Amino acid sequence: MKATPDTDAVAACPPYLTDDQRWAAVQARDPAADGHFVYAVRTTGVYCRPSSSARLPRRENVEFFPDNAAAEAAGYRPSRRAAADRTAAAAQRASIVAQACRRIESAEAPPGLDELAAWAGMSPFHFHRIFKAETGLTPKAYASAVRASRLRGELGTAGTVTDAIYEAGFNSNSRFYEESAAILGMRPRDYRDGGQNASIRFAVGQCSLGAILVAQSQRGICAILLGNDPDLLVRDLQDQFPKARLTGGDEGFERLVAQVVGFIETPETGLNLPLDVRGTAFQERVWRALREIPPGVTVSYALLAERIGSPKAVRAVAQACGANPIAVAIPCHRVVRRDGDVSGYRWGVERKLELLRREAPLL
Repeated sequence: MKATPDTDAVAACPPYLTDDQRWAAVQARDPAADGHFVYAVRTTGVYCRPSSSARLPRRENVEFFPDNAAAEAAGYRPSRRAAADRTAAAAQRASIVAQACRRIESAEAPPGLDELAAWAGMSPFHFHRIFKAETGLTPKAYASAVRASRLRGELGTAGTVTDAIYEAGFNSNSRFYEESAAILGMRPRDYRDGGQNASIRFAVGQCSLGAILVAQSQRGICAILLGNDPDLLVRDLQDQFPKARLTGGDEGFERLVAQVVGFIETPETGLNLPLDVRGTAFQERVWRALREIPPGVTVSYALLAERIGSPKAVRAVAQACGANPIAVAIPCHRVVRRDGDVSGYRWGVERKLELLRREAPLL
C-alpha cells in the first residue's frame, strides 16, 4: 500500500467546538482532547483535563475553559489528581511516540501522518502535536532523518547508487536527487567512495586564542578549529574528512580566515557565513538553536534542551555541543551550567572564558 505523504500543514483541530462535544470527550476521558480545553466543577472549585481519572461530576455543575490560565482566572484551582494524571499521560505519550518511531524506522517506505495517527488511535492533529513535543521533530522530519541515516549505510554496502537509493526508502531517483545535497553534502557516488572526490579548502592562521583552522566545502564553512598546534589542527581536519581532497586556500580564502579571526577579536562585528553542518537530526536541532543565542548572552544546557523541545535531553544537548565542529560560528561557548559555572569546551575552558569575556560588553 502506498504511504500517504506526511505534511507539516496538518488537518484542522479536532471538533471540540461546542459544549456538547466537550462533555462527550470528558465522559469518554478522551486523551486526544487534552490541551484543547479543561473543564471546571462549580461544586468543588477545581478544574481537570478531559482525560482526568477524577470522578465524573454532574453535567449541570460543569463549565469549560480554553486552558488552565482561563480556569484559574475564573477562580478555580487544579485538581489534586492533576499531577498523577499528568505523569500517567506523559508516560503514555512517550510510549506511543517511541513505538511510532520504531514503526517509522522499520517501514520500507515512510508511513504517512494519517497512517501513523490511525495506528495510535488519535487524530492527525493531536498525533502530530505530541510527536513533535516528545521528539522535537515532526513525523515527516523524523522519517527523513531515518532515511538519510539508512542511505549513508547503504551507500557503503550496496552494489550501485541506485540500489542504495531504493533500499533507503526513496521511491524514485528523481525524488532522491532533489534531496541529496542536503542529506549528504556531496554527490552520492562521492559519498559512497568515502568523499574522495570532495574538495575542501582550508587555511591555518593565528589569533589571540592561538592557532585557528578554517575549512570550506562546496556548500560552506565545514570546520573552524582552535588549538595550540597548527599541525594537530590539520590532522583533526584530515580525521574528519579522511578521503576528501584537501587544498590550501588562495588569497581570497585567506580573507575569509581573516573575517573569522576578526570576529573572534571583536565579536561586535558579527559573523554571517554559509555553514556546511552535517550531523544527526538531534545535533542539527541543537546547532540551529545555538546560532539563535545572541552575543553576550549565555544559556544553560537545561534551557537549551527546553528550547529545542526536549527538556529531558540535557546530557544529549551537552554532547551535541561537544561535537560541534565549527567554533564561534556555532557558538557553543555561550552555553553554561545551570549555576552559571563555565564547564568543558572542546577547545579549552580558558578559550571559552575569554570568548565570553569579550562578548560581555555587548549586552
